[in-house]
Parts: sequence; structure tokens; C-alpha cells
Amino acid sequence: MNNAHLPLAAYAGIALLVGWRIFRRVRRLVGRQRLTAWRPWLPVCVFPLLLIGLLLSSMHHPARAGAELAGIAIGLPLAVYSLRRTRFEVTPAGLFYTPSAHVGIALSLLLVARIVYRLVQSYVATAAFTAPPAALLRSPLTVFIVGVLAGYYASYAVGLLRWRRRVLQQAQSGAA
Repeated sequence: MNNAHLPLAAYAGIALLVGWRIFRRVRRLVGRQRLTAWRPWLPVCVFPLLLIGLLLSSMHHPARAGAELAGIAIGLPLAVYSLRRTRFEVTPAGLFYTPSAHVGIALSLLLVARIVYRLVQSYVATAAFTAPPAALLRSPLTVFIVGVLAGYYASYAVGLLRWRRRVLQQAQSGAA
């Protein structure tokens, strides 16, 4: 047995964690959600930092940098498409939105499929496999998928913030 392999129990634990996160993400993507003042700021702040960090680490690897930039270029219009399909509501109870779940679910499942593929690949690899877990982000395909997801979620959150600001400005001008 190769020491580079994680025990099967570790893979099962990772699979359960990923499955639980997928379930939570899908449940969140398919229903009506309250738009709070702080929630969209998390993806607006975190995902660009992640993308910048990945891009800086890929500066000497043009294929990875290009894949990340291509992923971002696809994620942005997907967010615009999803925002156009999102149902926004202004109620006495607050601001709500119901996202069009198709794109968000598809992108999340794409990332999960890639992670599962890489985990299975590392588990069944021969004894010559010595790549550390960080090698997951060395693949241009993985970086492309992360770029699509990060670009999508950051842009979608910016769209939510813009809608919220517009609604609040209209309410203030209507009250004046």
C-alpha cells in the first residue's frame, strides 16, 4: 500500500461532506431567499481574492492562467443570464429573490464532478502517484471550472447588490 493514498474512510468522509454541501447549495438555489445587507458581500469579496490568488500562482503557467481567464469570461455572462431569470420581490417583510436555479446548480455539480473525479483518480492511481493534494489546482481544467464558478457567483452577487441599492433609492425618493 502506498503511503501517499488516503485511507478509504477519509475518502468516504470527504464524499459525505461534499454531498452534504451539495444538498445545502441546491436547497438554497431553488427557493425564495431573503436578501440581507451583508450576504452578497461575502462572494463579492472572497471570490475576486481567490481569483487573484490563483492568477498570481499561475503567472508562470500560461495554460492555467488562460484557463482561469476563460472561465471568468464565461462566468460573467452566465451571471447576467441568471440575473435576468431571477424573480425579485419587494414586500413589507423585506427584499426577496428567487434565483433561476439551473445555472447555479449546473455549475456547482460541474465543480463537484471535477473534485470527485480527481479524488477517485488519486485513490486508484498506481504507486508512482506522488502528487500532493495541491495538484488539484494545477490542472487547467480545474482552474477553468473554478474561474467560471467564482466569476459567476461574484457577478451574481454584484447584481443582487445593485438591485438592492436601486430598490432602496426608489423607496427613499418615494418617501421624500
